[in-house]
Amino acid sequence: MLGIAQLMLIIDVTVVAVALPEMGADLGLDRAGLAWVASIYALAFGGLMLLGGRAADVFGPRRLVLAGLVLFTAASLAAGLAGNAELLLLARALQGVGGAMMSPAALSVIVRMFAGPELSRALGVWSALGGAGAALGVLLGGVLTAGPGWPWVFYVNVPLGTILLLTLLRWVRPMPGTGGRLDLLGAAIATLATSSVVFGLVSAGDHGWLSPHTLIAAAVGVVGYALFAWRIRRAATPLVDPGMLRRRPILRGLALVFVSTALMIAVFFLGSFALQQSHGFTALQTGLSFLPVAVGTILGSNLAGRLLPRWGVRTVSVAGMLITAAGLAAAATITSVTVLIVATSVAGFGIGAGFVAAAGSLFSAVQPHEAGVASGALSTFHEFGAATSVSAVSSVVAAALLIPTVDAFAPGYWFAAAVAAVAGLVSLAPPKKTTDA
Repeated sequence: MLGIAQLMLIIDVTVVAVALPEMGADLGLDRAGLAWVASIYALAFGGLMLLGGRAADVFGPRRLVLAGLVLFTAASLAAGLAGNAELLLLARALQGVGGAMMSPAALSVIVRMFAGPELSRALGVWSALGGAGAALGVLLGGVLTAGPGWPWVFYVNVPLGTILLLTLLRWVRPMPGTGGRLDLLGAAIATLATSSVVFGLVSAGDHGWLSPHTLIAAAVGVVGYALFAWRIRRAATPLVDPGMLRRRPILRGLALVFVSTALMIAVFFLGSFALQQSHGFTALQTGLSFLPVAVGTILGSNLAGRLLPRWGVRTVSVAGMLITAAGLAAAATITSVTVLIVATSVAGFGIGAGFVAAAGSLFSAVQPHEAGVASGALSTFHEFGAATSVSAVSSVVAAALLIPTVDAFAPGYWFAAAVAAVAGLVSLAPPKKTTDA
């Protein structure tokens, strides 16, 4: 059930994309308004993730999961009922706040409930559902928009959220928090810095890497993180323990989730444009074409979850990244639609393994009372990876977006394949300690 909750949050990132044209026509949204409908959710979701994770540690993860689920469900209903742009944007922001409360707390519950091989398998299921969510979101958005209309991309969360709430109230036992206080100043600094970085990355895709929008947002983010580093060294109850950020398995886990998310979003971004602009697919046909990618991600995540206790993080991450690189390279060299779908499904298999390796590495070095904030950090880097991917890949294939041809998107796939290969080679580096592998 906790995995389903995470699936609902991830779906909401992409389900809106297909419905944006209909929303714009009904509510009179211009291009900037449409961009904000998609971006404001990511800003609130990514910006508040560390605070949500720390709150889960302090107050108990079960409380945060339930409170976040209630807020997310109510905001989804408000978004579907919105009759103007202002109400829709407010509802989307509140969805992001609810998601930032729910996502790290749900993962914290899983880390507290399982250990050893069972935890690895649970992380495999969690990663499979999260990785498949983006593909299912595209499909669901196409079906609902073409059928009952765009408000249903939000209404569908209401019955699902209600069922999840009733189920979690019954089956998830109360989990006490550590108590204490939240460092609200540190949380405000982290939120501002993270939101600025996400906004800068989104702006880079629209305005370019050297535009004032991007550079100013990036500068604010860098200054914000410098202030955050100063704050966590001086606060009595810091949002993040500075020592936690120096543990190599945690750093490796954050890097892996960043790369894995970036590669997954690159597959969907490039595939959406290639299939629709170069091969004439409809939005619904494109969504259906991504189902094999979702299946590949689920299979890769589940297999990695079973192999992780025996093979270790290093082997699983190397294998996952190299399989991903091979799939993306095949997608770059062959223009057949069938082979493109098969190749990106292979890449999805490797990416799924990367998600599990990321979570396994991070939680191997985290104590139970740190699970919430560690989950928040993992989810934050997930958002960074998604925003960075769109900006970077759209820059690489800028010409193809203007004049699409059958092989115009090959540079984007080659770029993503190179990133996966480099990540795999970096993962080959021997660990400092055997317990770190």
